[in-house]
Amino acid sequence: MAPVSEQPAPQGAGDPPHAAATPLPDPPVEEPRRENGGEWCPGSGNPVAPSGESGAQPRAATEAPGSAAAEPPEGGWGWVVMLAAMWCNGAVFGIQNSCGVLFVSMLQLFDDGEDKQLAFKTAWVSSLSMGMVFFCSPIVSIFTDLFGCQKVAVIGAAVGFAGLLSSSFVSTIEPLYFTYGVLFACGCSFAYQPSLVILGHYFKQRLGLVNGIVTAGSSLFTVSLPFLLRVLIDSVGLYNTLRVLCILMFILLLAGFTYKPLVPNAKDKEGGKKGKFRFPPEKKICNFSVFKVLSYRIWAFGIPAALFGYFVPYVHLMKHVKDRFGDSVPEEVLLLCLGITSGVGRLIFGRVADYIPGAKKVYLQVASFFFIGLMSMMIPLCHVFGGLIAVCLFMGLFDGCFICIMAPIAFELVGAQDVSQAIGFLLGLMSIPMTVGPPIAGLLRDQLGTYDVAFYLAGVPPLIGGAILCIIPWVHERQKLKERAKPVDGETTEKMLDNENTLVLDTTEKPVKEMESGV
Repeated sequence: MAPVSEQPAPQGAGDPPHAAATPLPDPPVEEPRRENGGEWCPGSGNPVAPSGESGAQPRAATEAPGSAAAEPPEGGWGWVVMLAAMWCNGAVFGIQNSCGVLFVSMLQLFDDGEDKQLAFKTAWVSSLSMGMVFFCSPIVSIFTDLFGCQKVAVIGAAVGFAGLLSSSFVSTIEPLYFTYGVLFACGCSFAYQPSLVILGHYFKQRLGLVNGIVTAGSSLFTVSLPFLLRVLIDSVGLYNTLRVLCILMFILLLAGFTYKPLVPNAKDKEGGKKGKFRFPPEKKICNFSVFKVLSYRIWAFGIPAALFGYFVPYVHLMKHVKDRFGDSVPEEVLLLCLGITSGVGRLIFGRVADYIPGAKKVYLQVASFFFIGLMSMMIPLCHVFGGLIAVCLFMGLFDGCFICIMAPIAFELVGAQDVSQAIGFLLGLMSIPMTVGPPIAGLLRDQLGTYDVAFYLAGVPPLIGGAILCIIPWVHERQKLKERAKPVDGETTEKMLDNENTLVLDTTEKPVKEMESGV
């Protein structure tokens, strides 16, 4: 669509009659490309603000309906939004990553001495919670596009608050599957994803820096929250600790109100045009065309294959340390090490990925899975606490590497147009192994009396998944070579159509000229 300066001026009273009677047809409008819930201008690679709820729009964006969207303000209210998104990232994943402390407390609270599968049953609580956060990602993407960031985030935080509060009133382990594993986790998912989408409304040039600060919230909470949880559990018990955590969710609810999008969402656009909201076509809501890309299919199924053992250390490491070393060591230090080095890894490898071209960034994920698998296998071999600290330092470093380059790889494989839903589908597929892995490890612990075999087996899937991902750069290069041959045929066809249109115009213009000469 032409910019404001190129739009034809409106016809006035002094214009010639034929100019008003025969307006020129509008040029064809190219379908805007979308990334991360945001709109992309035709023919450009620069993101405009993601779709969100209608809010205070900049002047340039509201001058004319056909004008190009304004540049993000690069600050202002955006810094408040950044802090709110940082709190969201920290609150959601700080609680999820500290589940090992809650897991030990649940075992002590619900242990009646008769249930021989208590570790297996209790592990399902944390596994369901983390799995549902990712499982809901494709659904959250759709709701964010339809209703905007603010409404989705606020409602999600309210649901998470209700789930966490209701978890503090249960008397057995089974209700926690729903209150904590489903209700609380779904609320976290709906609150989390809009916090990333809204950043594109306010930042463009500084978006990398802002994303780094926001994701650092997860590391900060992961470092500090385990110690706070241990103090709270020892002093007021598990139930009151969960009620204290509700304060974090209530602040998250208030933070959602700061997400004032600068671009109307789908509901506002449709309602403004027709006065009544209608859902967009199904193909626009769920875009399954990304699975037609072979390299993406390999990536989308290779990563889940590598994650069957990924969440096992976060859930069971605290209990393993208590079984092996008793109360003589501060097991929360291990989560501290994981959180610190994960934040460092995101900064280092995120920068390194900028210098690796194209789909070869996948090799960073291959290396990260190799080291994560190796470190998981080394956990049972550590008979001194210092060895476990070294293992967690390396594991956190490569965990940050794996996480920080997911979006750049998705961009390389499917392009800007489909990257948002490509990431959503991937996170949804990741939820399955992350949910199944820890309960299996708990079952092995119940049957064998030790976590050794569980940690050995947890290291195998990352090695297998990493081997699968190795072929992606080669497959992607072959796809690009095939696509380079297609534009040649397309250009030839386009030229033939242009020549045909020229001939048609010439044949229609001649009779008109003859009639005018006759008159």
